[in-house]
Amino acid sequence: MSYTPKHLGHLVMRVRDIDRSVDFYTRIMGLSVMERSPGGTVFMSANTEKSHELAIRAIGMDAPGPDHSIIGQAHMAWQMETFEDLQELYARLKENNVRIQRIGDHGISLGVYLLDPDDHEIEVYYELPKHQWQRHPEKGLFGHQFPRQLQEPIAAADD
Repeated sequence: MSYTPKHLGHLVMRVRDIDRSVDFYTRIMGLSVMERSPGGTVFMSANTEKSHELAIRAIGMDAPGPDHSIIGQAHMAWQMETFEDLQELYARLKENNVRIQRIGDHGISLGVYLLDPDDHEIEVYYELPKHQWQRHPEKGLFGHQFPRQLQEPIAAADD
């Protein structure tokens, strides 16, 4: 018997506008709507073998936004299968004028930090396979530079 959890199962968030958030998480982030409850909660997942990984519920347009000066969640992170998937999502974020906060080089992973329509911070990242991890002698596991960089999307030419 183990008291160690299997994995993080899902995250539940409050949003202002359910339709705007569903559009963002499906069209931009690529999640699938798995269920809409009669009470208004929308359950979404990147892995459609799961009932949900993210649930959102609207609490109204006048609700105050996340406050980064108090205790609470800093961000959620979605891991991409390949670096190319991260590159493709990065291009989609740029094409849709999503508010990108920064690119984070964590040595064994590269992350794009962005804000959703309600200012929740999200990281989308690619992590090297474990057999490629290198530990920096002074800075530890996250001390090296990630071996690749995201390329800026090429703007479509006017016809």
